[in-house]
Amino acid sequence: MQALSGLDASFLYLETPNMPMHVGGVSIIEGSLDFETFRNLLASRVHLSRSLYQRLVTVPLSLDRPYWIEDPNFNLDYHLHHTALPRPGGWRQLRKLASRLFGQPLDRSRPLWEIVFVEGLDSIPQVPAGSVALISKIHHSAIDGMSGADIVGLLYDITTEPRQVPPPPPPTNDRVPGDVELVLRSAYNFATRPLKLPRLIYETAKATAKAGYLTRVQGLETPTLPFSAPRSRLNVKVSADRVWNTALLDLARVKALRQPVPDSTVNDVLLTICAGALRRYLQEKDALPRKPLVAMVPVSTRTKDEKNTMGNQVSAMFIPLATDIEDHIERLRKIHHNTVTGKSYQGALDAKSLMDYAEFIPFGVAG
Repeated sequence: MQALSGLDASFLYLETPNMPMHVGGVSIIEGSLDFETFRNLLASRVHLSRSLYQRLVTVPLSLDRPYWIEDPNFNLDYHLHHTALPRPGGWRQLRKLASRLFGQPLDRSRPLWEIVFVEGLDSIPQVPAGSVALISKIHHSAIDGMSGADIVGLLYDITTEPRQVPPPPPPTNDRVPGDVELVLRSAYNFATRPLKLPRLIYETAKATAKAGYLTRVQGLETPTLPFSAPRSRLNVKVSADRVWNTALLDLARVKALRQPVPDSTVNDVLLTICAGALRRYLQEKDALPRKPLVAMVPVSTRTKDEKNTMGNQVSAMFIPLATDIEDHIERLRKIHHNTVTGKSYQGALDAKSLMDYAEFIPFGVAG
């Protein structure tokens, strides 16, 4: 049994029927792959990641964070589904299916993931005949971007020859704890958690001094703060409906777009492309704010020792997107400047320490 971190638990507390907190993806598998072959592959590898066979146990009255336990009733068929697109089997049909699935919250009584195996992609340009799509969802409380990529690497191969994997270990037979045990654990955690505060306060004071040095001595701009973005038609309540779409970008071309701005990254280019799309959309609606929009950009804090572990090891930068700049190259130059500044403050502020503050979320209120 393993307690969720404060950050992991926050993704559960923030979830609402209109705002599910899972991570979704659509993958196209080219060539011939039938459902039973894929199911057998998944069944032989699902044990490689604990995120796929552990479920939640919640504490009464949300007195403390939930726990992960090995699901004694794990059944792959609750998580893997099989369907086909209606005719003509084009992008429109795939988009509608993915949009509907992404809008549906995951069942918290089971491990928090789902894959839908989709056939009938016969009328999608650039997709070879016989290809299938995998629409996947996994809850953000269980993974971040890096651990999600690790799971993909564990489940799938990059060659046509499947690799050998170790057999499943003996079941741990995790006992489902009773309410009394969970409450007693909560009382102990409540009593001992404040002992972490002195170190955290010290680290915060030290980081604040470093950030002040960057601002005063090195002349860096003050970092963008949360909730400082301008109001726009994007800052409104959302419904349960989702619209999924995609664009195909050639990686070599994206890399080539970095050339006008030395030292810029692929991420800088992608932020610039997204900013340009947002700027154009808001201009068409006559609703472009004078101040630039701000993106929350995740930053991995995961170390090599934390590879293939559950949960989130992530912080965030708040990056102005330069949507007030019309010229694409100048927008890329500004975004690159903003990301370099953000990374400098990330290093000074010690993102790991910032994550520790999530341990002090008032669970009863949040839950």
